[in-house]
Amino acid sequence: MYKNILVPTDGSELSNRAVEYAAALAKAVGAKLTVLTVTAPYYGFVVEPELAMAKIEDYHKDCEKLAVQFLDVAKDITAAAQVPCETMHVERAQPYQAIINAAKDRGCDLIVMASHGRSGMAAIVLGSETVKVLSHSTIPVLVVRSKLDPLAFLKGS
Repeated sequence: MYKNILVPTDGSELSNRAVEYAAALAKAVGAKLTVLTVTAPYYGFVVEPELAMAKIEDYHKDCEKLAVQFLDVAKDITAAAQVPCETMHVERAQPYQAIINAAKDRGCDLIVMASHGRSGMAAIVLGSETVKVLSHSTIPVLVVRSKLDPLAFLKGS
């Protein structure tokens, strides 16, 4: 069935639930997980070049610190599920493209990701990386939208 499942995380509770779900699925089918977090490039405008460099360095340090936090939580989840896990942190302007590229580059055969389930104007204004991945991916995508027990499908409930 699946051999390598990609699961992106933004560190949110819902995203962590997607990691839990992906870990349970990976354990059930004997797959490994690749957990990805994506940060946006630095976009800043300053007049003095020295200020720009200082702000870029601070931004990258902060992004790396957050990425490590997000990925450490994912490692804890996968370790508890006894599932092999690799982690990745990339910087891209378009997270959905980074997700698709990572899945292809790592040979993933499924992407499991959370959706916050926004609708109406919020969905239009904020967009959805999940919808973009669903629209552009040639790799199957499983969307986790609820706070259901990630092991429910194994328990038969």
